[in-house]
Amino acid sequence: MTDYKMHLLICGGTGCKAAESDEIKKSLKNWIDELGLEDDVQVVFTGCFGFCEKGPIVKVMPDNTFYVNVKPDDAEEIVKEHLLKGRPVQRLLYTDPVSKKAISDSKGMNFYKKQLRIALRNCGFINPESIDEYISRDGYMALGKCLGELTPDETIKEIKDSGLRGRGGGGFPTGLKWEITRNVESDEKYVVCNADEGDPGAFMDRSILEGDPHSVIEAMAICGYCIGAENGLVYIRAEYPLAIERLKIALNQAREYGLLGEDILGTGFNFEIDIRLGAGAFVCGEETALIHSMEGLRGEPTFKPPFPSVSGYLGKPTNVNNVETFANIPVILNKGASWFSKIGTEKSKGTKVFALAGKINNVGLIEVPMGTTLREVIYDIGGGIKDGKGFKSVQTGGPSGGCLTKDFLDTPIDYDNLIKAGSMMGSGGMIVMDEDDCMVSIAKFYLEFTLEESCGKCSPCRIGNKRLHEILENITNGNGKEEDLERLKLLSNVIKDTSLCGLGQSSPNPVLSTILNFEDEYLAHVNEGKCPAGQCKALLKYEIIEDLCTGCTLCFRNCPVGAITGERRQPHYIDQSLCIKCGVCYEKCKFNAIRLS
Repeated sequence: MTDYKMHLLICGGTGCKAAESDEIKKSLKNWIDELGLEDDVQVVFTGCFGFCEKGPIVKVMPDNTFYVNVKPDDAEEIVKEHLLKGRPVQRLLYTDPVSKKAISDSKGMNFYKKQLRIALRNCGFINPESIDEYISRDGYMALGKCLGELTPDETIKEIKDSGLRGRGGGGFPTGLKWEITRNVESDEKYVVCNADEGDPGAFMDRSILEGDPHSVIEAMAICGYCIGAENGLVYIRAEYPLAIERLKIALNQAREYGLLGEDILGTGFNFEIDIRLGAGAFVCGEETALIHSMEGLRGEPTFKPPFPSVSGYLGKPTNVNNVETFANIPVILNKGASWFSKIGTEKSKGTKVFALAGKINNVGLIEVPMGTTLREVIYDIGGGIKDGKGFKSVQTGGPSGGCLTKDFLDTPIDYDNLIKAGSMMGSGGMIVMDEDDCMVSIAKFYLEFTLEESCGKCSPCRIGNKRLHEILENITNGNGKEEDLERLKLLSNVIKDTSLCGLGQSSPNPVLSTILNFEDEYLAHVNEGKCPAGQCKALLKYEIIEDLCTGCTLCFRNCPVGAITGERRQPHYIDQSLCIKCGVCYEKCKFNAIRLS
């Protein structure tokens, strides 16, 4: 094996690959070969570094130099200046937006300072296609410890004592779920990994599987040992081709090393894992719908009980956890339950991974201790709101969550606090909105998503959400009435109380939370016929201010529907019956002669 002096780690996640990281790797390799450095420098893909806003990222080790927004054309300078001459390329270093100083080490970046990476511990540090690199970072030690030193009951007790709760949204105690499944008598049991990540803007599970697939494989094997299962299934959406490819590579490597299959580590324990592809239905994130999909049936939920722990896949006891939950297991068993339980809050232990997106400067994947406040996430880690705009709301929990205002910025993030605030943890989506967002339109957007993704099995979800959407549609089109707000509240609560599964039960949350926190916006829509944020096209009106119009004809020439008339050097006029509210005239006018009302 070649003993390399330096390593160039390139983000190989989906986002950076879409931004030409493949070409960056190829270009770096070509220059390294041309300059005869191939025996000294290795170029490898890693998982997501998390700082997606600044991708593609290239990290030089052991210097620990962090290059951002790298392009293929930058490869020559990196190789010639940094690798040959030892001089970091200053223009590719991260510049702190406040101090304006270049920072070469990721440890000095605010984006990383308050993070604690447990589930993401290996993402960005190892080659996800190398089992040796995973093993070098304590990989499969937890599995060996369980099989060689701990009984299944002792292992489950360690998980229970850690306080780990399911990271898929429900927050059910992981160790307790394992214990329930173990105690059910059956000739066959199954371990299922839920990798069907469907929240808008969410990419937590995908990034873990792309950057550290062996952590999930190891945890599933440990779960199988604990509950008495010999078969595992990873249910992953087909839209994640890179995660699927790396998972397949990892499974084959684990089999070659005797860490999957028969008689693992010579202990007599047998465990195998198979992959099942989902077709992208959001409702299949619900465990019973997921199980039906794996069985070749319609992805529809069923009433519980019985829970999957008692009767799941093929009618057998089945333990279902999501990717992030499994990714925590090896660390807990290696470092101990007491270590893990000291992180977080009293009822929410450990860390949580969030996909931070929306109107925020530092879009990316983050992992913070439970109890970190929303303010710390949005302003310290996220770098605040884009373009200096004012913060308006943050949506946690994806389409099932709620929109929280600035009054909740100091709320510590954990399961109970978010529910108390009118939202939820969910799987970890966190979308930030600024002063230009219309909260009525936001509620309608999330409802459109749940309408599209509903399986249609139960009437409250199928029909009730359709009625909610119709009311919101009327409000944003200027046809709403003040009594519609009470109708929205009443119908939302009926849907929450009577829907079959979590999708329907939580679908009205964005509606209820926006009415609660932004009632003034709803009232402006229904009573004044105005959208304060200027986003609802039906309520917008573009007018030309006669005293400011110079008759330059710029608006006239750019109007796509000919709604503007007027002579040159004379004030122009907008025909409201023809105007499609596209805003082109507003953008093009150089004299501020067009107002939006």
